[in-house]
Amino acid sequence: MHPDDLSAAAEVHRLAFVRQKQSEQWLASTLAAFPRFLCFVAEEAGQVLGFILWAQKSGFRDQAVLELDQLAVLPAAQGRGIGRRLIVQSLPLVREQLVRQGSSLKHVIVNTRADNHAQKLYRDTLGAQVEATIRDLYSADEVFMVARQVDEGARGR
Repeated sequence: MHPDDLSAAAEVHRLAFVRQKQSEQWLASTLAAFPRFLCFVAEEAGQVLGFILWAQKSGFRDQAVLELDQLAVLPAAQGRGIGRRLIVQSLPLVREQLVRQGSSLKHVIVNTRADNHAQKLYRDTLGAQVEATIRDLYSADEVFMVARQVDEGARGR
């Protein structure tokens, strides 16, 4: 993601996360936090269709724990595998950044609403499993998933 992508990515954010506010400010501050946050977009014919935000957790470490912070796809583009491709294609780039800073990937964490069908995507692509459920955290119950010893490449299934 580049600053030129912010307006279009903010529209994806606004449509995907209807309870969240100030989409452009949220994404601009996240993008400005490189390398703690690593941000990518999916584009087709010059249009931003989705984005993924990865966060390094608990400081820069020899073995990094990443959080898949947010993943969003335009509602009109959902069901085409864009979310899967965002994970699968961005994770090697994230690994390259980790190597540049002298780190390797230990685990990936992700949290989402307990009723979000994206849990299957996180299981299939990352091998993430539900570790805990926290009642009424944001807008509903939230599950915390962990992908331990993530394969060299995310699963493209």
